[in-house]
Amino acid sequence: MAVCDAFGVAIENLAAREELSSRLATTTDEVGRLRRRLGEESRMVGQSAAIEAIMGQVKLVAATKATVLIRGESGAGKELVARAIHEAGDRAKGQFVCLNCAALSETLLESELFGHEKGAFTGATERKIGKFEAADKGTLFLDEIGEMSPAIQAKFLRVLEGHPFERVGGSVRVKVDVRVVAATNRNLEDAVMEGQFRRDLYFRLKVVEIVVPPLRKRPEDVERLAKHFLEMFASETRRRVKGFTAAAMGALREYRWPGNVRELRNVVERAVVLSQDEMIDLADLALCPLGLPGDTAAGKAGRQPFVPETLEEVEKRHILATIEASGGNKTKAAAILGIERSTLDRKLARWAAKAPKAEG
Repeated sequence: MAVCDAFGVAIENLAAREELSSRLATTTDEVGRLRRRLGEESRMVGQSAAIEAIMGQVKLVAATKATVLIRGESGAGKELVARAIHEAGDRAKGQFVCLNCAALSETLLESELFGHEKGAFTGATERKIGKFEAADKGTLFLDEIGEMSPAIQAKFLRVLEGHPFERVGGSVRVKVDVRVVAATNRNLEDAVMEGQFRRDLYFRLKVVEIVVPPLRKRPEDVERLAKHFLEMFASETRRRVKGFTAAAMGALREYRWPGNVRELRNVVERAVVLSQDEMIDLADLALCPLGLPGDTAAGKAGRQPFVPETLEEVEKRHILATIEASGGNKTKAAAILGIERSTLDRKLARWAAKAPKAEG
């Protein structure tokens, strides 16, 4: 009976070990899938000169401990740049912690950043570590840094300068090793001049500045981004969507994307989910009629009032605008337009010959 009891315990232990091993393998596989998915979603996609320049800056700054300030419109991809800096540096094994400073009140933001002790305020039923402690040995990404109140700015600046801090309602001094990457779509210079943002914090944040241009300033990235999102969502939803029709892709290229990359992602996701065919057509796209910020001349629903023009006038205006957006580089403009450089030169020469000469 003693031997049988021993065998029984051994068999139970083996069964338990086998179950634990199976669960560990499943969990490891799930973590791997989540990491791959996160990598796909956070990968910077593009072929424009602006994206290549940003990637070059990321490689240079990732190996340092410098504070980085990322600027750009909402939805342009500032968080992707911050994550790329984290992944490319020696802190990649640490945590990448995000916090939107505009989403919380002053009291809650202080608690989220620095943590709080039990009983520090109504509702603080237990001690909580803040984002700084959570990001120790890693990276803390603070979005909308320009919305931080002056009172929090002072405490935040001390931590940036390497000083320890105390949790809200506590007396224990906490010191962490965190790299801070901040982002904003506000004009911080104006905020400094108006007294809404600390001058010393501004210069402390702006050690390295990376500017992410809006999607309309890099139209050559639209097609690659659209195909990237299509492949990602088609795989997630298991829909047999293979690509875009010429009309749909043309509309994506011509659209000005007031919501930037985030809007493009949402448009493609909706099209993949609702499309009934293998190719996404123009009718599957739900492009927003809103104009760009500051478009005061737009008509109702953000549309420009229609002015009849000949096809030649439309072509001329579009080509000249493309050359201007390309910084006067005609070779680059011809590549964007999909025509030969010689064809572009002939069109420009013809329009120059038709232009009225100034009277002497």
